[in-house]
Order: sequence, then C-alpha cells, then structure tokens
Amino acid sequence: MTDSSGPMDRREFLRDLMAVGTGGVAAGIAAARLALGQDQAKGNRPNILFIMSDDHAAHAISCYGSKVNKTPNLDRIASEGMRFDNCFCTNSICAPSRAVILTGKYSHLNGVINNAVPFDGSQQTFPKVMQQSGYTTAIVGKWHLKTDPTGFDYWNILPGQGAYRNPEMIETGEKKKHEGYVTDIITDQALDWLNNKRDKTKPFCLMLHHKAPHRNWQPDEKHEQLFANVNIPEPETFNDDYANRASAAREAAMRIDKDLTRSDVKQDPPPGLSESDLKKWKYQRYMRDYLACVASVDDNVGRVLDYLNEAGLTRDTIVVYTSDQGFYLGDHNWFDKRFMYEESLRMPFLIRYPREIKAGTVNGDMLLNVDFAPTFLDYASAAIPEDMQGRSARPLFQVNTPADWRTSMYYHYYEYPGGHTVKRHYGVRTKRYKLIHYYNDIDEWELFDLEKDPHELKSVYSDPAYAEVVRELKTELARLQKEVKLDDSAEKAWDARPTKAKKVRKGPEAKETKE
Repeated sequence: MTDSSGPMDRREFLRDLMAVGTGGVAAGIAAARLALGQDQAKGNRPNILFIMSDDHAAHAISCYGSKVNKTPNLDRIASEGMRFDNCFCTNSICAPSRAVILTGKYSHLNGVINNAVPFDGSQQTFPKVMQQSGYTTAIVGKWHLKTDPTGFDYWNILPGQGAYRNPEMIETGEKKKHEGYVTDIITDQALDWLNNKRDKTKPFCLMLHHKAPHRNWQPDEKHEQLFANVNIPEPETFNDDYANRASAAREAAMRIDKDLTRSDVKQDPPPGLSESDLKKWKYQRYMRDYLACVASVDDNVGRVLDYLNEAGLTRDTIVVYTSDQGFYLGDHNWFDKRFMYEESLRMPFLIRYPREIKAGTVNGDMLLNVDFAPTFLDYASAAIPEDMQGRSARPLFQVNTPADWRTSMYYHYYEYPGGHTVKRHYGVRTKRYKLIHYYNDIDEWELFDLEKDPHELKSVYSDPAYAEVVRELKTELARLQKEVKLDDSAEKAWDARPTKAKKVRKGPEAKETKE
C-alpha cells in the first residue's frame, strides 16, 4: 500500500483502502489505523537529512559543471530536486561556518569567529528547537566545535578533525575505536541510527557530517588509484601573479607551489623538475587525492539515498547536500579557503524534497548558510526564534521568490594571525559587484566587477569609472553591518587573550588537526 518513493498521504491511503478486496478488509483497516496514526503523530512534518562535507568545492561536483570529476549520486539529488547556484558562506572557515549553521546567527553573535574559539553549547540552536517541537535529532561525523554537542538525542562525532583511517569516535560521551575508512564509517553509523536507534514515532533530523575531503586528502583503497592516470585540467587562474589586487592575496600562505608539504603530496617529487613543472606535479598529486576523497563521499551519499528508498522514506524526507564552505582547487595557485573570492565563498547546495520541490530545478537567488536554521525550522512547523538572523528559504524551493528577498550579502573573516596568513576582511557581494575591505594591520580595498571579471583578477576600486559604484557599495555595506548587528566584542575578546593562547601550531600534522 506504499510505493518505493515513500509513505503515502491520506488521499493515497484511502484510495488504496477502497481497492482492497473483502478478503483483505480487516488487514487493510488495521494498516489504515497504523498509517494514519503515525501520520498524525508526525503531523505531516518531513524528516530532514542534512549531509555536509568539509572543504568540498562546488566546482568539484559534476552538476555544477565540474571539469575535473563526476559525482553521480550528488547529481541525483540535483536531478530529483533543486540546485542552488548562489549559496554563500558568511565566514569561510570550518568551525565558524558550522556555528552559523547551528545558530542561524553570524559569527560575531554566536561567538565562533575562528577555529580556536570553543562553541558555547548553551546557546540556542535549531536542533534544540526541533527537539522541543517533537523531532528526534542526531549528529554523526565531524563536529569540530571543541565542546560536546547539545540539542541532540544521539551524537557520535570525530574528536577534533578526526583521522581518515581507523578513526576514534565519541558516541554520546564514550570513545570508541573503529576499523576502516572514515567516510564509510560515518555512513555506517548514520545508517545504524536511522535503522535501529531512532524513535520512529517521531520525524527525524539527522546531521550527517563527513570529514572528507579535508586536508591532507587521504583516499581509501577503493578510490586511491581512480585518478592515477588522469591529467587533471589546470584552472584558468593557475598562474595568477596577484597583480592589480590588494597585498593580502600575495601574502597568503596557501600556494600550490610553495605551501603544499610532503605530507600533502605523500611522496618526493621526481628529481630535476623546474619550478613550473614542480608546481604542476604538486597540483596533480593534490587533486588526484582530493578528488578520490570526493568520490568516496559521493558513493556513500548514494548508500544513504538508497536506504531512504528501501525504507520508504524518500517522499517524506528533505535531503540537503552542502559543504561548510568552498575551496580552492588550484584556482589562483591556491588550496584552502578563507578569502571572500568566489571559489571560497561559494557553497554547493543541493536539496531534494519530492512533496514540494520540482525535480531538476535550478535557482539563482542568494542563499546564505545563516538561512539554513530558519529553513529547517519552517519545515518542522516550529517557531523561528526572533534572534535568528537568517530567513527561511522555503519560498525559493517553491520557485516563489519573495519580492523583498536579499540581493546583497555580508561576509566577515577574522582568523588572522593564522596558519595561512589571510588578512582579516569583510565585504559585500551583490549580483554584479564585490567590495572587500582588508583591515586590522592593513587598510586596503578591492572592488571586482563580476560581470566583466568573473575570476576576480583585477580590482577596479581606484578606477574613476567605478567611483559611484564604490560609493553605493559602501553605503550598502554599512546598511548590512547595521542589519546583522555587527559589533566587535568577540573580536576584541579574542585579541585580548594572552599571546600564548593564540599561538598557531606549525606543520602539516598540526594543520590536519586544527583547520
């Protein structure tokens, strides 16, 4: 009486009940009472499966036009739902983005302005509100917020950054060692909770968070040779010389040629390579491992999607796939993230919900990670707390963009001094323009015309032809800072800490744990 796409609604159930022959009436009535009782208990509210990877750039997903790999299972979410082309983070670094997603608040208000600040678990989060509204909640995988999760009926997390192989996980306070590859294990644990441990009388919210493809990109045996004989295309900006921009770009320590370590590339380079050839060699080593890690994530997303089908949960489950921020895949001769430039700012965002979202749709509206919490609460029929700063994107999923939906967004990055020496900066992005201000121990501005310069290679901030644009964007920047209630108390508190507390550890092993 149900099909493989998920639980039926009342009309479908009554239709099937009427079709039951006299010999099956009693069984049909019993099934009817069970199905309708469960439906009423859940209040027709969807399950929410929020899958997030770490450092997965949108341009390494084939439905986003990747030139370097194929991701059939992620593409499946897009083809059966919606792809967002303009989803952005508000602070492009791991822990801050996660805190924004949980709280629906910008970094300066939730307190996690960088990776070193512990998350205050006593503050309000969307899982807590969902719990209060009758959902069962869980998080499995990467947490990376230094304090234990709160607001979850079940949690099973990696300590810190976690290990790629034979990882230790902490299951509701108890440390357990697991044998195998981390992406498979996180998926195994999530499926075990879905199938065996959750309260099935309630709708669920599961945050399934992968470690991969975070540095230092260790593939599993199944995928480690996947790109061994593939020459990965170099991005157009691979040989960027950082001319015509602020000095911040030149000073960033995340270059393919200079800053990738032996731990990253896993072997010594062939002897006698020129500087240019060494850079190319490092890029190929980096990308082959990075993309192999992505392939494992894609396979495991497919496992979860198959489970939803087999369990009859597909139609009643919202599936989201995203990453905590973007990432540089050799763009501008970089790896890592942090900058407000497009590759780092842009998050992939794929969503499927058969009951409401038309298959194969694409949206170009501006969505932010601060919007995720209120969106999930909207679908949960839970009151959205007034102090959440984002906005439910549900109308966008219905292809019904509100007339007052945002056309600009605010970004703010704080982690300097830091491991990659990216200067503190904030800025505003509109559909066409991006204005960035670097501050703290520097005072420089950049303006990019994204229509004419999509790769952001030449700042036109000082071009007299853009003087009016600069004026308008500074006005908009001030408006956004007021709107998001910007204050510098969290930043000042961080700066006031003893120097020892702010010391950045050196070396790839430290980076593997810290970033």
